[in-house]
Amino acid sequence: MKRILITGKDSYIGSNFKKYLEQYSDDYYVEELDVRDGTWKDYNFSTFDVVYHVAGIAHSTPDESQRELYYTVNTDLTYEIALKAKESNIKQFIFMSSIIVYGSGAIGENRIITKNTPLTPDNFYGDSKKQAEIKIKPLEDENFKIVVIRPPMIYGPQSKGNYPLLAKFAKKTPIFSTLRNQRSMLFLGNLMEFVKLMIDNEERGIFLPQNEEYVSSYELIRIISKMNNHKIWFTGLFNPLIRLFNKQVYINKVFGNLMIDKELSRYKDNYNVYTLEESIRITEVK
Repeated sequence: MKRILITGKDSYIGSNFKKYLEQYSDDYYVEELDVRDGTWKDYNFSTFDVVYHVAGIAHSTPDESQRELYYTVNTDLTYEIALKAKESNIKQFIFMSSIIVYGSGAIGENRIITKNTPLTPDNFYGDSKKQAEIKIKPLEDENFKIVVIRPPMIYGPQSKGNYPLLAKFAKKTPIFSTLRNQRSMLFLGNLMEFVKLMIDNEERGIFLPQNEEYVSSYELIRIISKMNNHKIWFTGLFNPLIRLFNKQVYINKVFGNLMIDKELSRYKDNYNVYTLEESIRITEVK
């Protein structure tokens, strides 16, 4: 039996991972630990095999007044927990980083992340994740394996971020563009299976999991509206105008392209256990 400590109690990803592993109750024991104050420092890590660190602050456009807090939580706390894990003879430390460490690139750019893409975060949110990766790396040795996960946008039931905004729009708008963009996304269920495989296979290294298919806003809107019995007229009339204004931030968020090279996301075991349509159906069921 693998004993897993999730540092970040009641987090969206951590709590869902704990729930996901309940179907394998004979193989895993999971606890969540609150790390929002200093009491975690007195907690006994030594009874666990794996620490899955999900605690952190995330916001794509952070407020400047929170700069110090981002580095305190996303960078320093990550290092302190990793150090305690190593000193407690934990075998594996899994860190939830983000695709944000690569930056978003130029607005309107058709961007694909490859093995040669440098880490050039846009702001201190992305940089705080990057600095955490740099800081924990020297802790790794043959007895202490570190997994860094850099996922794209994660979506699922009760998720936050761009997906619920797009879903709300899909249920109300009478018209939408036929313009096809491509973005990497990751369904929560596929992430859960991926993390399980990281633990099962006692992995180490940097990983960029994503759904098997790239996703377009057109396809998302089409599937969501269909599942909610909402009729939308899809037209190409506005496509030239959208292309013209694609350097605007909000237009780019909906119609821009940001992909991870699929070669970077391949793994020896299949973790994409849900198709795009299945994942949206699960996400949309209330």
